Amino acid sequence: MERKMMAKLVAWKRAPGRRPLLLRGARQVGKTWLMREFGAREFERTAYVRFDHASPLHGVFATETHVERLLLALQLEVGFRIEPGRTLLVFDEIQECPGALASLKFFCEEMPELDIVAAGSQLGLAEHVGTGFPVGKVDTVFLYPLSFREFLAAIGKASFVELIDSRDWGMVVSFHDEMVRLLKVYFLVGGMPAAVKSFVASEDFTQVRRIQNNLLLDYRSDFGKHAPSVQVRRLEALWDALPGQLARENKQFVFKDVQPGTRSRDLEFAMRWLTETGLMRRECRVSKPDLPLDAYVDGAFKGFMLDVGLLATKVHLAPRTLLEGSRLFEEFKGALTEQFVLQELVAELGETPHYWASPRGDAEVDFLLQGGGEVVPVEAKASVNLQAKSLKTFCAKFRPRAAVRTSLAKYHRQTVEPGGYTLLDLPLYALSQLHAELDAIPR
Repeated sequence: MERKMMAKLVAWKRAPGRRPLLLRGARQVGKTWLMREFGAREFERTAYVRFDHASPLHGVFATETHVERLLLALQLEVGFRIEPGRTLLVFDEIQECPGALASLKFFCEEMPELDIVAAGSQLGLAEHVGTGFPVGKVDTVFLYPLSFREFLAAIGKASFVELIDSRDWGMVVSFHDEMVRLLKVYFLVGGMPAAVKSFVASEDFTQVRRIQNNLLLDYRSDFGKHAPSVQVRRLEALWDALPGQLARENKQFVFKDVQPGTRSRDLEFAMRWLTETGLMRRECRVSKPDLPLDAYVDGAFKGFMLDVGLLATKVHLAPRTLLEGSRLFEEFKGALTEQFVLQELVAELGETPHYWASPRGDAEVDFLLQGGGEVVPVEAKASVNLQAKSLKTFCAKFRPRAAVRTSLAKYHRQTVEPGGYTLLDLPLYALSQLHAELDAIPR
């Protein structure tokens, strides 16, 4: 599978003054494969060290801080000489060895010419628990499940990626129905590499669903393995509550719906644990759509899962819905669609979206993006119905330069009066082109 992150790793390697790289992300999103593939493509050798099993290195990193002696121990472990510029040093599951995590600071300061990439699924938590996290001494990137573009390339539909990237909307319209069909497949398969690999090999949704169910079981078992025992039941309750929270008409997360009598402070640890391990993402509400959006966060939020395919699996969505028109996109009040849009905005476009709701709660815009000195509202629709009263209310009140509806409708762009703003209808399958389309709108 070709991952967009590979280009970022290559750019990191060539960047002057780069520091050891931390690759963060949930378990099973492809971190190990990506690091090994990067080493195979860009270096003569890869010194791969994994810290989630017994090794003399645990003791070495617990007591040693001199990089020359650390490097000697690493060479003894891998069985060959580690040479800067020719060898990629990979630390996998680094969160299991606090000394190795802390050593990145020493390598950054004393041996910056050595190429080091480290990965772990709980590195966000490591920043908060006194592990000697090398603050300011590492570069950090996040790996997410495959985006829709990456999925198309993986299943042999790279020509459709090229068509979407061309933004030849006249030609895109000719293949609209096929694009929608492929998007339905993605909603069910999702972007977890193991699920995608299985679908490529067999196109058997039963096998894909088996893998997804195993992933969900693995994540649940992690609660007991890695979280304090007193928190396990709260983690399970919060994890199980996510689909139902997304199915609400008003998708604001409600703590009392997780467990009767539950308060936000009771779930504070569980919320942070799921967020920092990448299993959950919070989208914060703003009271005012102004820059910077973070300055207007009011405490409310929506909670999303890691992957749209895992969400479909967790709610036992039958694959046969693939054949039932647009029903798949409308399942439990469009939660799958909103989950998909959130993933594309984050993984494909690098956005940190917020959302807005009116004080009376009678209008809500799904996503707000900031960039280029402006705020852009984005409304996600689950079918071809383009009624978007909340978006109209928002535009009338705040008068943005541009507004976006993304749905199963075909591409369209128009100027809306009164207000004079540009309304962009962008198909869900072409959401990756959002930045390019916004840049093309005259200022």
